[in-house]
Amino acid sequence: MEEKQQRYNPAEIEPRWQQRWDADPNLYAAEPAGSGKPKYYVLEMLPYPSGKLHMGHVRNYSIGDALARFMWMRGYNVLHPMGWDSFGLPAENAALKNNTPPREWTLSNIAEMRKQMKRMGLSYDWQREVTTCLPDYYKWNQWFFLRMFEKDLAYKKSSKLNWCPQCATVLANEQVIDGRCWRHEDQIVELREMDQWFFRITRYADQLLEGLDSMPGWPEKVRTMQRNWIGRSDGTLVDFAVEDLDCPITVFTTRVDTIFGATSVQVAPEHAAAKAFAAEDAELAKKIEELLAQQQAARETGDIGNIEKHGYPTGRFAINPYNGERVPIWIANYILADYGTGAIMSVPAHDERDFEFATKYDLPIRRVLAPNVDVAEQPELPYTAEDDAVLIDSGEFTGEAALEAQQKMAKHAETHGFGKATITWRLKDWGVSRQRYWGTPIPVVYCEKDGIVAVPDDQLPVLLPDNIEITQQGGSPLGKVAEFVNTTCPKCGGPARRETDTMDTFVDSSWYFYRYTDAKNEGAPFDSATTNYWFPIDQYIGGVEHAILHLIYSRYWTKVMRDLGLIDNDEPATRLFTQGMVIKNGAKMSKSKGNVVSPDDMIAQYGADATRMYALFAAPPDRDLEWQEEGVAGISRFLSRVYRLTTKYAPGIATIEDNGANQALTPAGLKLLRKLHQTIAKISQNFSGRWTFNTCIAAVMELVNAIVDAEPAMDSGEVSTATQKEVFTALVLLLAPFAPFLSAELWEVLGHSGVVFRHAWPEADEELAKEDELEIPVQINGKLANVVKVPAGSSEDAIKETALADEKVAARIAGKTVVKIIYVPNKLLNIVVK
Repeated sequence: MEEKQQRYNPAEIEPRWQQRWDADPNLYAAEPAGSGKPKYYVLEMLPYPSGKLHMGHVRNYSIGDALARFMWMRGYNVLHPMGWDSFGLPAENAALKNNTPPREWTLSNIAEMRKQMKRMGLSYDWQREVTTCLPDYYKWNQWFFLRMFEKDLAYKKSSKLNWCPQCATVLANEQVIDGRCWRHEDQIVELREMDQWFFRITRYADQLLEGLDSMPGWPEKVRTMQRNWIGRSDGTLVDFAVEDLDCPITVFTTRVDTIFGATSVQVAPEHAAAKAFAAEDAELAKKIEELLAQQQAARETGDIGNIEKHGYPTGRFAINPYNGERVPIWIANYILADYGTGAIMSVPAHDERDFEFATKYDLPIRRVLAPNVDVAEQPELPYTAEDDAVLIDSGEFTGEAALEAQQKMAKHAETHGFGKATITWRLKDWGVSRQRYWGTPIPVVYCEKDGIVAVPDDQLPVLLPDNIEITQQGGSPLGKVAEFVNTTCPKCGGPARRETDTMDTFVDSSWYFYRYTDAKNEGAPFDSATTNYWFPIDQYIGGVEHAILHLIYSRYWTKVMRDLGLIDNDEPATRLFTQGMVIKNGAKMSKSKGNVVSPDDMIAQYGADATRMYALFAAPPDRDLEWQEEGVAGISRFLSRVYRLTTKYAPGIATIEDNGANQALTPAGLKLLRKLHQTIAKISQNFSGRWTFNTCIAAVMELVNAIVDAEPAMDSGEVSTATQKEVFTALVLLLAPFAPFLSAELWEVLGHSGVVFRHAWPEADEELAKEDELEIPVQINGKLANVVKVPAGSSEDAIKETALADEKVAARIAGKTVVKIIYVPNKLLNIVVK
C-alpha cells in the first residue's frame, strides 16, 4: 500500500488538478489597479492557430509561465494573458486544400490549442483571451485605420511592390528575405506596379531609431537589427544638371566632401533619365534592357548586394555643380531605382564599389582626400578615411578637414540652389494592402462623386462575409462578392464600391497586448487609465525572428497611439527576451522538415511537468535546445524521486504546526538547512537576473540529492521533523514555477492549505546561505593543475598552503623552483615555476 502511495503518476495527478483549476476562473486573474501590489505584465508572443502546439511553443510558454508564477509568489499583481493571431494566409490555403471555410478551420484549431495549453497547466487568464479574426477585435483595427487616415498616416498610392505568386498577394519590404517570400523560402518575389494602402511609418523613423538607445532591457542583437533596418544616413542631395535635358539627376551622398573626385554619374536602368535617353537611342534602349535583366536575375537569387557590376555609357554628360566639370553619365545594373534617388556620383578614389567599377571600365580615378598628417607616401586607393582626412584639389574647400567640409559644402549647395543637407532612411512606408480574403476589411469606399470616403465609426465593423469562394488568382476574393462590394457612399448616399483588399495580419499583432488589458470593452479599443496602469509590458518573450516584422511594427503602433492620446508610454515593453530554437536532427523543428515532436505524446508518456521542465533544463533559455527524449525521461525520474521522498515524510510533517523556529539543530540538520538556503538564494538570484532556469533546476536536483543523503539521519530522528517540514515545504515552493501540478499535489500532501503558487516565495537566510566551502582553481604557469576546496573565509596564506599541499599540484611542481604565487581572491591561484 505504501509503495502505491509513493508512486508518481502524472496521468492521474495532472488532469485532476487541471480540473480543479478550471473550476476557478479567477485563479490566474489579475487584480484591479487599486490592489496595492506592484504590477507585473509578463507576456509570450501570441501564436498562429495552426492546429497543434510544437515543442518550440512549449519552450516559449514554459519560460513565461515560470516567470509569472514566481512573480505571483513574490507578491506582484501579475497579468499573464493569451490570445490568437488568427487571420492570415494559412487558413485560406487550408480552405483551398480541405474545402473548409477559414473561420471554421481557425476556430477549431484554437479550441484544440487552448485545450493543449490547459493540459500543460499554463497560468493564463482566459477571461482576457483575444481572437484577432473575430469582429469584436478587428473592429478596432478598422477604427485605428480611420484615425490614421485622418492624420495622413494611412494613404493610397501606385507603386512598384513585392508580389509573391504563391501567396497571390503583395508583401511589405520587411516580408521579403533575400529576395524571397518570408513564408515560401523557394519563391522569388516579383516586382509589380499596383495601387496599395500604406501606413506612414517613415514619419516615425527618427523616433524609432532614437528609442533604441533607451531600451537597455532589449537584446543588443535585436536593437542592432532594427537600427540596420531603419538605416539612417546623413548626407547631401546634389543636383547634376544634364545637357539637353530639362530635369537634373539628383544624387544622394554621405561624402559630399569627395565630390571634386567624381568622374561619372551612374543611374539605375529604370531611372527617368535612362528612359529619356533610351527613347532617342535604340541601341542604348537595348543595353538598358540587358542591364535590367541582370538586375532582376540578381534579385531572384537574393544576391543583389553582390551582383557582378556591369554598366554602359549613355554618351550624355552631367555637370558637377561644384566645379562645372562635365562628367559622363552611365547606366549601371547595381544601382536600384527604389533605393535612394536611383542615381549616384562615382568617386572611385574614395569608394570601394566605385573603384571596382572604374577599374573595370577604365574610368578616371582622381584623388581628392589625403591624411591630415605628413606621410612619405599617399595611402593606397581606394582611401575612404573620414576622421583623419583633409581635402586636396577641391577648389575653395582644399585644406578643409573632411567632416567640417561636409557641413560647409552642404550649406554651399543650399545657398546656390543646387542641393541641401538631408537625411535618408532605409525604412520604407509599411504596405498594408493584401489581395486575400482572410483579413480585416479596409474601411473605405470609392464613390465616383466623392472619391475615397471613410466608413463612419458607427458603421464599424465592416464585416467579413462568411462562406465565400476562396481563389488564389484574379485579385481579392472579396471582389467577387457583389453584396459586399456594392454599397452606398456615407457622404452623398450614392452608389459606391467597397475596398476589397484586406489588411496585413501584422496589423493584428501590432497592438493586441493593449487589448488584453481591457479585452471586453465594446466602446473603445481599451480604457486608457486601465492600460496605462499595466504598460509598458514588464517582460515580453518571443523569437528573434520577429525582430523586424512584428517588433518594429508594434513600436510604431505604440507611438501612433501615444500621439492619439490613448496611452502614455513610448515603447511597448521594458524588457524583451528572445528564446533559442528547439532543434531536432540538426534542424529547427518544423512540419516541413518532418521533425516535429508532439507535446501531446510527451505529456501522455511522461506528464506535462516533466515535458515543461525538460524544455527549461536542457539548455539556457537564450540558446538553441537539441531535443532528446531521453532527457524528458530523466526529468520524469527526478520528479518521481521528489514524489517518493515527500510522500514518505509527509505523514510526520503534517502533524506539526511550527516550521522549525528555534529548533535545536544537529550537525546533519544544519547541513541540510544550509544546502536548502543556498538553493533558495541561487534560484531567487537567477529569476531576478540571467534567467538560467537550467541551473535553477540543477540546483533543485542538488538539494534533492542532499535530502537523499540525509535520509538515514531523518529516519533516525537526527534531523528533526521540524527541519524536515522546513526543507520539504521550501522544496515544493521552489519547484512550483517549473512543475505546478506536482507542486500543487505535494503542497496538500504536506498538509498545507491554499494555492501553492499564491504562497510567499521562500526567503534565504543570509547566514545559512553563505558558502561554507570555496572551490579555487589552481594553475601552474597558467595551466590548470587541479581545483582545491577550502573553508569559506580562509586567509590567502591558508589557501596557498592548501594548494601547495595538494597531491596533484605537489607532483607538478616537484623539482621546480616556485618563482611567485598570484592569488585572485575567490577566483583562482596561479603558481609560477621554473
